[in-house]
Amino acid sequence: MKPLKSSLSNMILALLAVAVLSAAALGYVYQITKEPIARAKDKKTLDAVREVVGNFDNNPFAERTEITTPDGKYKLEVYPARENGLLTSFAVKTFSDNGFGGRIELIVGMWMDGTIIGYKVIEQKETPGLGTKITEKKFAGQFTGLNAYDDISLKKDGGTIDAITGATISSRAVIDAVKKVLSTYRKFNTGATGHE
Repeated sequence: MKPLKSSLSNMILALLAVAVLSAAALGYVYQITKEPIARAKDKKTLDAVREVVGNFDNNPFAERTEITTPDGKYKLEVYPARENGLLTSFAVKTFSDNGFGGRIELIVGMWMDGTIIGYKVIEQKETPGLGTKITEKKFAGQFTGLNAYDDISLKKDGGTIDAITGATISSRAVIDAVKKVLSTYRKFNTGATGHE
């Protein structure tokens, strides 16, 4: 068989064929991996909910709902935790786009009175060994027991939270994410706990 003559039209056809085959392969891979990736992400979120609210006998995923932050800019997912039908606590999926590496996503657990149980980082791209310390108990533990009506900020900003050394931006991003939850809690609970 005689080899094809090298011409502009032959090169364009060859590139077009490669592009079409590549696009088809990528589309196929996306379709077969989409469901497993979504299931893995949901499991990671549910594990984080379990970690920050403790025991529950309902399916928080089935009961999840969205609430809007007081400024109307964001929607946060709320996962109610029930025991024997009684709502005992809840978890909220929140975020901040102000991390050093971009978006940080957290699951924040709270008792019904607005007390923080804790938080779990579910997504972050912070600097290893510095910003990634937002996942460690030494930093995260400072939020446990704080209330939605407390002023939560870094010590250098007049608050009570010690920043991670060398990772002030990451520390502030976590506070930003938690504050979204707290301000939303206050919006929906005004007067319910004796606070105004």
